[in-house]
Amino acid sequence: MAEVTAAMVKELRELTGLGMMECKKALSEADGDMKKAEELLRIKSGAKASKAAGRIAAEGVIGLFVAADAKSAAMVEVNCETDFVAKNDEFRSFANGVAKLVAEKNPADVAALGALDFGGKTIEATREGMVQKIGENMSIRRFLRLQTADKVAAYVHGVKIGVLVDYAGDEQLGKDIAMHIAALKPVAVAKDQVPADLIERERTIAAARAAESGKPANIVEKMVQGRVDKFYKEVTLLDQPWIRDDSKAIRDLVKAAGPGVSIRRFARFQIGQE
Repeated sequence: MAEVTAAMVKELRELTGLGMMECKKALSEADGDMKKAEELLRIKSGAKASKAAGRIAAEGVIGLFVAADAKSAAMVEVNCETDFVAKNDEFRSFANGVAKLVAEKNPADVAALGALDFGGKTIEATREGMVQKIGENMSIRRFLRLQTADKVAAYVHGVKIGVLVDYAGDEQLGKDIAMHIAALKPVAVAKDQVPADLIERERTIAAARAAESGKPANIVEKMVQGRVDKFYKEVTLLDQPWIRDDSKAIRDLVKAAGPGVSIRRFARFQIGQE
């Protein structure tokens, strides 16, 4: 059996919000498998899906750029070792400048991005110079570019969460939707876009929990479907309650904005998460 360390217990507590002993027991039952232990806790204790799933240990900033015509935009995650450096103006300026180049040059990957000119030096050479100057490592982890026939809205919360939204509508609507996405973390615009593996995982966990109730099979089936339906509403943008008025869903907000208004897609980056 794998050794269950204090660090593993701490990580599982952060993922689930449950007590130390519950987490230690689950890790023991799962033979040290963090994902399996989390699922066991969700089945037995009703813990919510991990808010920190897929995270990496990193600080950093999200750089954003939107073109003047709002038809192209880019977002980049630049990591560093400490929050102190993440607050450095030069570091933030670098991240936003990198995002601008992503929007303008559309590089294929991080390596291609690093080779682009950045004020007379490549981005990679500039990064290396900043590492020497600031005294800690930093890296460009990922980036994303959006191009649209309509508009792209952008929103950054602090420096650690960034959102881009491809939409048709007025500028205020785009900003409102981007802010909402930053706060409520939807995974898809509509129900049919939610990844099948996420739904299957929720269904499996709901089935295991419902089976422990001892209720008849037909009731268990309804319980499972009820949980899956609730999950859809939690992660689908159009079905989420609007953050500024929870009596309305986002689809109501879009409908009220008039004909031709729509949300096509969005991207959300948060430092340290997939």
